[in-house]
Amino acid sequence: MCGILGVVATSPVNQLLYDGLLVLQHRGQDAAGIATAENDRFFMHKGPGLVRDAFRTRNMRYLAGNWGIGHVRYPTAGSALNVAEAQPFYVNSPFGLLLAHNGNLTNSEALKREMFLSDRRHINTNSDSEVLLNVLAHELEDAASGPRLDEAAIFRAVAGVHRRCRGAYAAVAMIAGYGLLAFRDPYGIRPLVVGKNELPNGKTEWLVASESVALDTLGFKLLRDLAPGEAVLIDTEGNFHSRECATKTMNAPCIFEYVYLARPDSIMDGVSVYEARLKMGEFLAEKMKCTMPHVGIDVVIPIPDSSRPSAQEMALRLGLPYREGFVKNRYIGRTFIMPGQSTRKKSVRQKLNTIPQEFKGKSVLLVDDSIVRGTTSKEIINMAREAGAARVYIASAAPPVRHPNVYGIDMPTRSELIANERDETGICREIGADGLLYQSLDDLKASVSGINPAIQSFETSCFDGCYITGDITAEYLSGVENQSGGNDFSVAAETGEGGSQLDLNLIDQEER
Repeated sequence: MCGILGVVATSPVNQLLYDGLLVLQHRGQDAAGIATAENDRFFMHKGPGLVRDAFRTRNMRYLAGNWGIGHVRYPTAGSALNVAEAQPFYVNSPFGLLLAHNGNLTNSEALKREMFLSDRRHINTNSDSEVLLNVLAHELEDAASGPRLDEAAIFRAVAGVHRRCRGAYAAVAMIAGYGLLAFRDPYGIRPLVVGKNELPNGKTEWLVASESVALDTLGFKLLRDLAPGEAVLIDTEGNFHSRECATKTMNAPCIFEYVYLARPDSIMDGVSVYEARLKMGEFLAEKMKCTMPHVGIDVVIPIPDSSRPSAQEMALRLGLPYREGFVKNRYIGRTFIMPGQSTRKKSVRQKLNTIPQEFKGKSVLLVDDSIVRGTTSKEIINMAREAGAARVYIASAAPPVRHPNVYGIDMPTRSELIANERDETGICREIGADGLLYQSLDDLKASVSGINPAIQSFETSCFDGCYITGDITAEYLSGVENQSGGNDFSVAAETGEGGSQLDLNLIDQEER
């Protein structure tokens, strides 16, 4: 779950990219990077931490040019950051390429071997994004007619990427001298939207992003989602080209985007995330009426922030008061994407504080977007009791998470999941609640497809263990769980204040 951004404009884009990454910060807090292009040069700066920490004024001044890409990183394997794995990634052969990627390649190890044995390319990090970049570079070289590229060759190269790569990937890439390329995997697992800004002088600026909220805040109009398997090419003159590059496609977006990952003000695959979360609350309320009719609830309280729409709708449907019982510290990161169980547990108390009068002597229903590891739920239930709650019930807008996610969300091991080998009674006991209500998977799907009936399939593997790409075996999952998550080596980079800054001259291919 990373955030990616690509812009082709008529004026300097450094500020646009920075502001866009701030809006996408919820999609990754591990590292941030921006690359731009002016004339024959790429400029790049990237570093660890939040966007505001990775960039200084001098870094922004350095990022010259009217087109570029940006990335906020979320580590899919839960490992600590190796600065060499911050994105975008760069390769200078055959045409000079920069790439930023959201998702996870499930056949990256096999591709690494192909890179070494057949493509004669060396991968410097453990990042599958660098693998994707090198696959694209090799396919561009094969598709080109001599030393030059054209639109047809670029789309043929993306078709080659689709033939070789498995898993989830939405990517933006810069091709030196040609323009901005964006493409989405044949299943459309990770989101990618495109928008435009028509200027008074008749020219058009283009923006590609993980979520539509980036377009809204930057003044661009949402055009549409990229279709599964589609690629778009926006050349340096601002001309827009698109093509379906996969022979077999299925629109199966990750349903966890709607539950938790995306901002509520985003529209993805034609679905308002906010509206979908309201629907989740509606279905939860109906299920509670049927399965827990005799439970006396005094107040409905959301666990900030993603669960608020569901909690509001649930309270409305049940005819109960809705109250804010927790105050969130905005300067603490999202616990779900923090590496390490002890860090997550400690941060809950730093992140949330109770309003005691909303709990004292009351039977409260806490509503959360999902229960993954159970660490947050357990601590929050304890906090509610300490604040004086007489009884504490909890409802989850998502079904039990029982299986690892291999498509770019940090759920790497079954042993970390509280629902692994536990029924709902056992989960309730483990987190210390007086009662527990889970959304059904059918109702969760209906919450999204009811808004856009054109979506007939979803990537729901973390709930049902059915991996949409069809290539995930028990051996693969065991291999993922046995990985240490660390890096064996790193690449030296010119660094300053925690970042790396590169000036890439693409005429003589000299790295400066």
